[in-house]
Amino acid sequence: MISKSKLKRWGNSFGVLIPKALVEQEGLKEGEEVEISVRRLEDIRALRGKYRFKDLQHEKNEMKRGWE
Repeated sequence: MISKSKLKRWGNSFGVLIPKALVEQEGLKEGEEVEISVRRLEDIRALRGKYRFKDLQHEKNEMKRGWE
């Protein structure tokens, strides 16, 4: 599953929150080791054509789901 997240400052470091839906889907538990691939995404529209979009607003809402 591909997920989008924002970096948050934690002391002198940065952290990434993993959405609850992804945690549940993958059955992740606290303390487990995970592999993260990092790629800067300047604009969500850069994904256009790479993935099937219903429409841009729908995709934005899907990404926000679970964060509110």
